[in-house]
This record gives sequence, structure tokens and C-alpha cells, in this order.
Amino acid sequence: MYYIHFLEEKNVLLSQFRKQIPVVDEELKIKGRKAKVLNVVNLNETHINVYVSLEKVVKKQLIDLSKKKKK
Repeated sequence: MYYIHFLEEKNVLLSQFRKQIPVVDEELKIKGRKAKVLNVVNLNETHINVYVSLEKVVKKQLIDLSKKKKK
């Protein structure tokens, strides 16, 4: 069993106690968002840092209804 810390840049996203170590270029879901493993660093026998890149969330623009013409 391994202590795995998922990091994006310098921010810890998630810490888990897992049986398997993620591999580079593996697709994961962290907190409901898609992530891709960039790098895996072994700190010691049981502690592992996994650097990930999260998919950017695109928010839709709301349409302003007040500018429509009234008939």
C-alpha cells in the first residue's frame, strides 16, 4: 500500500492510500474533473508524489435578455 499525493503545480489536490501507483500519461478523475498524470516521484518506499494536469472548465456565457426589442 502506498500514500499517494496528487499535486497540480504546488497545490495538493488529493491524498490517497492506494494499492497501485499511477503511470505517466494515465487518465484519472480527481474530484469529478479529468486529469492526466505528468510525472511520478518516489519520496521513499511508501510515499509517492504524482503531478497531474487538470482539464480546464469552460463556463458558458449567459445571454442578456434585457437588450432584446420589445414589440
